[in-house]
Amino acid sequence: MYSLIAELSAHDLEVAETLIGVIRFLLIFLAARALAEVLVRLSLPTIVGELLAGVVIGASGFHLLIPPSAGTELNEGLVNVISSLASIPPEAVPDVYFESFPSLQAVATLGLYALLFLTGLESELEELVAVGAQAFTVAMAGVILPFAFGTLGLMFIFQVDLIPAVFAGASMTATSIGITASVFGELGYLKTREGQIVIGAAVLDDILGIVILAVVVALAAGGSLEIAPIVKLVAAAVVFVIAAIALSRTAAPGFDWLLDRLKAPGAVVVASFVILVLCCFVATAIGLEAALGAFAAGLILSSSKNNHAIQQSVLPLVSLFATIFFVLVGAGMDLSVINPLDPTSRSALVVAGFLLVVAIIGKIAAGWVFSSDKPTNRLVVGLGMMPRGEVGLIFLGLGTSAKLLTPSLEAAILLMVIGTTFLAPVLLRIVLKDKPPNDGNKISDDVAADPVGLL
Repeated sequence: MYSLIAELSAHDLEVAETLIGVIRFLLIFLAARALAEVLVRLSLPTIVGELLAGVVIGASGFHLLIPPSAGTELNEGLVNVISSLASIPPEAVPDVYFESFPSLQAVATLGLYALLFLTGLESELEELVAVGAQAFTVAMAGVILPFAFGTLGLMFIFQVDLIPAVFAGASMTATSIGITASVFGELGYLKTREGQIVIGAAVLDDILGIVILAVVVALAAGGSLEIAPIVKLVAAAVVFVIAAIALSRTAAPGFDWLLDRLKAPGAVVVASFVILVLCCFVATAIGLEAALGAFAAGLILSSSKNNHAIQQSVLPLVSLFATIFFVLVGAGMDLSVINPLDPTSRSALVVAGFLLVVAIIGKIAAGWVFSSDKPTNRLVVGLGMMPRGEVGLIFLGLGTSAKLLTPSLEAAILLMVIGTTFLAPVLLRIVLKDKPPNDGNKISDDVAADPVGLL
């Protein structure tokens, strides 16, 4: 691989890498924004547009954005353009392209961590306590039902190995706070009892789901399935999250005290990212995923009096870099493995259908498991828990990067995430159409805001 690159002059190599980097960013942002504009006009989540943009320009589409792991060839026209502009042989272009790809993946990882940090930062812990037992019951059911049935179904019906099956089951536990809050906010239901329960349960879902994710990825990396390491990882993850919640009350004031004394421009975002990096470091040092550390960093600062300022400083970074993350997730997907016209692909399509059905039923059923002495629309609660959105894509992206999934299972999870993310807003609008919202306990208006600026 390196022989052709070694023959290039330092100047030609630098020009080629610069052109490739610029072209990648142009393709990512133009395709993502074009499809996002289409979806927002259809009142659908724009993150799905970013995901589909990756599919269109990636391994399943025009082969313009190809991760090295995709194992396929670059678009010939793109190769010729770069070769002509950089004055290097066409056969050297793929080598330069794939060798420089990790730099783009590093930027996407930054977007992932920033997004998880923002998700934790927006977690309304006080509201979570206020909705109490109902939200906790819905969250537990919304995690246990799809996780158990998804994992066991994949293992015993489709003979999927344990780790991939557990990971696929874990990917169905997520609930997108942003998508649900956005729909409820548009329909005036965010401050109703149903809205409070769903938002509170979604916060718990994110915490539980990311804990499961951290444990599964760590186990897969270690290759151990013994009980003792599993218990140790689960305990470490739970303690880590509990510590983060506790620190939100004790460490946030110290953070605010420090910010009050910093005068240089950019102090808010730099100080916030110092906390983010430290939490990622601690999580990794104790054997957990850095992604859990990023989420915990947001939880720690969620009680800061500068919460709004932190969100405003981080949002532009998320809007840029999380877009790259979502596009790369789509770009690496090989949807040919679920081509209904190919007889060999139909089994994978059946798996995708199974995951989608379990993902829908598991969350809707969660709306019926809690007790309430007040009239509550349980179908609305269940539908509000359905969209996996950006959290499901985070799961998928980490599973792909950790090489835990086969191409067919990757595509099946992708279809599950897309399906639930598309269906939930549509079904909620149908169910709530012409139904005036009941008065509910007040919930913070901040939850109604778009959490990542992408929805």
